[in-house]
Amino acid sequence: MVGDPGPIDRIPFCQNAPMDFELSPKAREYQERLQEFMDGFVYPAEPVYAAWRAENDPHALPPVVEELKAEARERGLWNLFLPDVSGLTNLEYATLAELTGRSPDLAPEAVNCAAPDTGNMEVLHMFGTDEQKRQWLDPLLNGEIRSAFAMTEPEVASSDATNITTSIVRDGDEYVINGRKWFITGAADERCKIFIVMGKTDPDGPVHRQQSQVLVPRDAPGLKIVRHLPVFGYQDQHGHSEIVFEDVRVPVANLIAGEGDGFMIAQARLGPGRIHHAMRALGMAERALELMCRRAVDRVAFGGPLAKQGVVREQIAESRMAIEQARLLTLKTAWLIDRHGSKGARSEIAAIKVVVPRIAHEVLDRAIQVHGGAGVSDDTPLAAMYTWVRAMRIFDGPDEVHVRTVARQELRRYER
Repeated sequence: MVGDPGPIDRIPFCQNAPMDFELSPKAREYQERLQEFMDGFVYPAEPVYAAWRAENDPHALPPVVEELKAEARERGLWNLFLPDVSGLTNLEYATLAELTGRSPDLAPEAVNCAAPDTGNMEVLHMFGTDEQKRQWLDPLLNGEIRSAFAMTEPEVASSDATNITTSIVRDGDEYVINGRKWFITGAADERCKIFIVMGKTDPDGPVHRQQSQVLVPRDAPGLKIVRHLPVFGYQDQHGHSEIVFEDVRVPVANLIAGEGDGFMIAQARLGPGRIHHAMRALGMAERALELMCRRAVDRVAFGGPLAKQGVVREQIAESRMAIEQARLLTLKTAWLIDRHGSKGARSEIAAIKVVVPRIAHEVLDRAIQVHGGAGVSDDTPLAAMYTWVRAMRIFDGPDEVHVRTVARQELRRYER
């Protein structure tokens, strides 16, 4: 071909190490035990959880959650997300995360694998001092407390983390923190005892060395929770809150890693976290497809079941094909992280953050359409799941940021 510059620097995966998604016997055993737990305890607890929340403070903890946690721990279904604790790879845990995603309000927390605690525990596990681990990581691993990650700010485009304006200034043996954060997940829950706060310690330094992360206890003087923000009108039990830090002082010992390491730490927690979020979203999509199929078979219109209508069959087929494609991409990403770390899967990590929420959103939309009015009510989990996967296209960076990353990675091969 005229003008063809020749092959680019790309090694096809078929010529590299073969991808193998086969689960180990240990992972299969976990999967079977988790499925039994979901069927026997989690799904039956959903109406109990919903009824209790309807009659109480929306951010109070329904007692059934602690009952589920005790049952899960007794069954050995605990802290499965952390390879050094569970012995599972990211690829193997991905299949378990999908199962928990089918009941997003209950299952992840029941097995102590709920965000943002998982990411915060990973940060403390990788970068925390022995004292930080003793004081905060151990209670988190035991499910005794919860935590939050405070990065997003209302006054700047937080899709670019270098924009953050919260200041972290050293004053002798303390850091003084001033700033405003919002949509801080988990802060409305009184069990949230510790915040990992990202701010600037060196605003004049290199752009990716300006930020640091510090541990701020909930009861630190000057930390004020202003309000709990709804998402599409929903108030999650754990909440998404706006927080003000006014001359909040913490010991220098509360710094995570070193000054200027904040951006690096934020990047380090993203890889596995992307897998967790994506697979849980696929769990929601799978449950939505299951509900859609049941509805199509049982519901009669125009002289026969909806399943006989060509348009409904097309919606079901499109949903199945999309879920399978998204799952394969996510499993490939987990496989790459296990072998090459997050840096070796940078493009794929960005891609699943775009692809999976889009697909889950489309599947849920079809399922709602097949259910009619019931789909937008609280009689099914579809409406609540719909709001969550739609929000996924914004939190942890909007789609546009990750599309930009994929394009940059792709073009880099040609620019070389």
